Amino acid sequence: MKAAAGGNQLRRAILASLAGNMLEWYDFFLFGTAAALVFNRLFFPAADPTAALLAAFSVYAVGFAARPIGGLIFGHVGDRHGRKVSLVWTLSIMGVATFAIGLLPSYEQAGMLAPALLVALRLLQGIAAGGEWGGGVLMITENAPADRRGFLGAWSQVGVGLGFVLASLAFFLARRMPEADFLAWGWRLPFLASILIFLVGVFIRLRISETARHLEEGRGSHAAPILRLLRRYPRAILTGVGIRLAENGGSHLLITFSLAYGVTVGAPADALLVGVMLGMIADSAMMPVFGALSDRIGRRAVYLAGVIGLALFGYPFLRMLDSGAPAMIVAAFVIGNGLCHAAMIGVQPALFSEMFDGEVRYSGLAFVHEVSSVIVGFAPLIATALYASSKSPVPVAAYLAILCLLSAVALLSWRGGKEDFSS
Repeated sequence: MKAAAGGNQLRRAILASLAGNMLEWYDFFLFGTAAALVFNRLFFPAADPTAALLAAFSVYAVGFAARPIGGLIFGHVGDRHGRKVSLVWTLSIMGVATFAIGLLPSYEQAGMLAPALLVALRLLQGIAAGGEWGGGVLMITENAPADRRGFLGAWSQVGVGLGFVLASLAFFLARRMPEADFLAWGWRLPFLASILIFLVGVFIRLRISETARHLEEGRGSHAAPILRLLRRYPRAILTGVGIRLAENGGSHLLITFSLAYGVTVGAPADALLVGVMLGMIADSAMMPVFGALSDRIGRRAVYLAGVIGLALFGYPFLRMLDSGAPAMIVAAFVIGNGLCHAAMIGVQPALFSEMFDGEVRYSGLAFVHEVSSVIVGFAPLIATALYASSKSPVPVAAYLAILCLLSAVALLSWRGGKEDFSS
């Protein structure tokens, strides 16, 4: 086997992955915030505010529906033509679409053309995001030495927290202006500012080389990598999807659902927002720590610890939000995200990379990641329905525990990956 990439190439690969992940999650949080604060008022008829809000969130959901399509498209491109080619395209599409949202006319200015353009751009964002994760991960893990793959691979995920912080800061600053100015043009600034991340990311990605692992393991050797993936790796696909249920479902419940739940039980809004932000920062900071630990004691052990920790912490997490005490609320988010979730997401890049051979590795990662995202994408809705019907956090915690149990079974059934990436 060829040696791992040199230091300069590896550093550029980490920066390229970070930039793409940061832009993806900057868009994710930015669009969600704008859907609640702006899009319902500017892009849809105002006769029924509730209907307008539902329409805005429906457009938000379109991006998730498009992600598996992006995973299939760019998984194919990445396995056939190279990781670099695919990643330049995903970042370019994401950057242009996000920037273009900041230029859209309102419903009052353009009628139905305005929401139609918003939907089209959201589709492009979803397609780009679907191809981004797998390629960003592989640009690092295929360049990293095997004994540091967990630590270095985890850096591909750090962009999640950075994107969240940047999006929160951008909208916080935009909201400082008068309401009329914010609705007229101020809301556009965070979207237009995304061009800076995009330009830096493209500059870095154009300077990186294709991963040596991909060139060695059979670049373009199969006309339809996804078909080969489905034929030869059904167990790895099912296992990967199962393993990710706890991490992805937990993320939805620890962030999205928890905000709505906290407001419902009377928790201070400022404490909730600060808690989420500090929790995301803790998550990002601890990802490389758990990735490095997986290099020493194994991927399965660290990931399983995160799964068990999340299952046990689900009920205390909700009760800490119930307390209404700001310190308890912040601690709940920091523990849930910085310990339980980080132990899983920090190990995931290396763990999933080692499940597939190079000929289908990009397709495999993209397929598993996006299919599992669709499956647990309804987690906040399910959790909300469970709480609404019972007025108790117990069913919600039980639902999270079930997701964790399924992930634990999948993880324990996996017989291990190929740490040398050999066939």
